[in-house]
Amino acid sequence: MATQLLLEITVESLDAALAAERGGADRIELSAELAIGGLTPNVAAMRKVHEEVEIPVFPIIRPRAGNYVYNDNEFAAMKRDISVARDLGLDGIVLGVLRPDRSVDVERTRELVDWARPLEVTFHRAFDDTADLFRAIEDVVETGCTRILTSGGAANASEGAARLQKLVEAAAGRMVIMPGGGLSAANICRIAAETKAVEFHSGLGGVLPYGSSNLQKFEAEIHSMKRHMNARALSA
Repeated sequence: MATQLLLEITVESLDAALAAERGGADRIELSAELAIGGLTPNVAAMRKVHEEVEIPVFPIIRPRAGNYVYNDNEFAAMKRDISVARDLGLDGIVLGVLRPDRSVDVERTRELVDWARPLEVTFHRAFDDTADLFRAIEDVVETGCTRILTSGGAANASEGAARLQKLVEAAAGRMVIMPGGGLSAANICRIAAETKAVEFHSGLGGVLPYGSSNLQKFEAEIHSMKRHMNARALSA
């Protein structure tokens, strides 16, 4: 039986979310300010996308740009934003918390995962800032997160493909390793073959600059990615 390959697309507007859904995306990561790495979307954006889009929506919970070491006020803000996402009935959230030594802050991340229940939690590319990716996998498993979004510690998933494949092996079915960074229709099949991953993430920033209004091209690229992914799944 063919293994379905899942495509998550990150967007910062309702129009982009609808275009991604029409293109065949399986899940939406909703964000604000993608040009600076993504921040928590406002309540109105979360509500509207959840109401209008039928596929799962995961807002990012990130109170500011910069590093992933948060003070008490920032951590409290993250909990408030998680409460909003949960109360709105969204499907999951995306977050990442590190310690000053660049290790996963297991205690604080676990607290947020527990706070978010029953929502799924993805640990985002803060993972790639950790000093030891393989140690970090064990830490993230301990937190109760469902998946890790990662480029394998490289600038993009293409450059990190060999390490991503090792991370998929190391996760050993305990959680999903989701490659992201620079994925497009041109390379998705190769990355899928090399990494053996089953979920993939893209904002298509290499195809269209963040904030672009060319939603037809955005939708067409997603459609092309899904077509390639479905062909890959059938032939695997």
